[in-house]
Amino acid sequence: MKRSRRIVLEACLLLAAIVLPLILQALGEDFYISFATRLLIFALAATSLNFIVGYGGMVAFGHAAFFGLGAYVVAFLMVAGVTSAWIAWPVALGVTALAAIVIGAISLRTRGVYFIMITLAFAQMIYYSIISLQVAGGDDGLPLIQRSTLSPFDLADDTTLYWTTLSLLAACLHALQHISHSRFGRALAGLRQNEVRMEALGYPVFRLKLVCFVVGSTIGGLAGALLANQNGLASPSLLYWTQSGMLLVMVILGGVGYRYGGVVGAITLLGLEEVLGRFTEYSHFFIGLVLLAIALFSPGGLASLRGQRQ
Repeated sequence: MKRSRRIVLEACLLLAAIVLPLILQALGEDFYISFATRLLIFALAATSLNFIVGYGGMVAFGHAAFFGLGAYVVAFLMVAGVTSAWIAWPVALGVTALAAIVIGAISLRTRGVYFIMITLAFAQMIYYSIISLQVAGGDDGLPLIQRSTLSPFDLADDTTLYWTTLSLLAACLHALQHISHSRFGRALAGLRQNEVRMEALGYPVFRLKLVCFVVGSTIGGLAGALLANQNGLASPSLLYWTQSGMLLVMVILGGVGYRYGGVVGAITLLGLEEVLGRFTEYSHFFIGLVLLAIALFSPGGLASLRGQRQ
């Protein structure tokens, strides 16, 4: 009965998200369609990090590297004349996955604070490498001459981009739900609880963690590709350590290890910035108070108030 109620609730929320741009268009608030798309993109990015942190138990502080790489690959391909999303986005995923394999294979030989620092170091290395390249636009970033084409859909239309992003987010959430209940997901749960015991039982700990790291990072690259299309720019700020910090705050705010933790955290943080920014220039002060209150009264994150940890 509880499961059926959850399914009905999820279906209602999905339906509401689908019709949202139509309602906004009817009200003449087209700007908020773009803002809602941004929320979904960051929800996807935070969900990808939540998979690494909450499912895999690896606190990574360099997720911005993959977020930014996805954006820059799309921009580079656009400069080369490749505008089709059917080509550019899979290439972006492939490059991001390859980078994650290299970074993960090195970083996962460390643990704890050392893992945090080495992922941050890799992210900063990629950041400084990008801004030093004249072909990448340096500090100004690399603009896209147009949005990617996703025939037969028109991504130049904000509503179509919104629905595309929503579809990808829903697909990723559904896939992660299945992963959490698979043998691989249960092995990850065991690693979070006692990595030494799992290794003693014969589980390939390093391989399991590397796959988890690569999957989460690759989804982060997809979010970066989507954001580059929405902004019309691949910005070096997407690679900077503050971006990693913001994504990690979203995960903690929403709930580490909860299926919708990244979604709730992204919508809450960006929503607070938008609402409070309209009333005061000290919006970040009040956002800090909200974060402090959540940390004190709901340390498991907002999703812990109603939801089951994966």
